[in-house]
Amino acid sequence: MTRPSGIALLALLATITLASPARADRCDELARQLKSQIDGLDIGRSAANVIYLTHPAAKQVRLGCANRRVSNEFYASADSRKPSPAFLDLVASGAAIVFTIPKPDTLKGASRCLGRLGILRGDDIQLRYRRLDMRCTRSKTSASIAISRGKDE
Repeated sequence: MTRPSGIALLALLATITLASPARADRCDELARQLKSQIDGLDIGRSAANVIYLTHPAAKQVRLGCANRRVSNEFYASADSRKPSPAFLDLVASGAAIVFTIPKPDTLKGASRCLGRLGILRGDDIQLRYRRLDMRCTRSKTSASIAISRGKDE
């Protein structure tokens, strides 16, 4: 039995490497999945482990990719203090896709978090719902929600 030469081995390795399909980054694939399943959502630029998205119901939407602390993060900001039902639907749909949880659960958690903002509890609320960490904040002109899940869950 003859041994293949070093050049033949390198050529074989190059052929296998080039023939295998290119795999997209997991976060980019998640952004494409969000775009295909949510009407009106467009993918913008990506920078520093964050993919910026656009939607008519939100002022700002972004998908944070996995890092040392969290598996993923979905952030959305509304242009009013009291977000519209379309904004809540966007947040619920996005979080359901990103974290693979039923949409009614994410809708209930997001509406609970945004509903607690006010005079009694303040303008910065953190809560945990269905193993998701939700943080809602409100300023004089806008409201925002960030949904994430810890790396250890």
